[in-house]
Amino acid sequence: MARRYALRDDQWARIEGLLPGRAGHVGGTAADNRLFVDAVLYRYRAGIPWADLPERFGQAKSIRQRFRRWAKSGVWERVFQALGADADNEYAALDATIVRAHQHAAGARKKGATATRPSGAAGAG
Repeated sequence: MARRYALRDDQWARIEGLLPGRAGHVGGTAADNRLFVDAVLYRYRAGIPWADLPERFGQAKSIRQRFRRWAKSGVWERVFQALGADADNEYAALDATIVRAHQHAAGARKKGATATRPSGAAGAG
């Protein structure tokens, strides 16, 4: 069964060595780096607040704090630079099925808006 918001094994293999908390790295060893990264991906792909993360990922407050620590220390930037240098373009295709316009983007006048007046430039000359 495919996990919709989780990394595939080949994707994980590409970033695993870039993350803190791995064996042989300075500091403590984190056994759950993959679960943490999956939690961050789930949060952003589902478009939910941190507090709404499913319980299977752990405590949302701890995940959010760890995300912020990694952001401040430049971990995410290093991951994105490494992945950007060798992009597989999996998510490069954009079309109207995934990019939605806001409901007010259609150009309709807003309620109570006054009618626009011609600039007068057309009659000049």
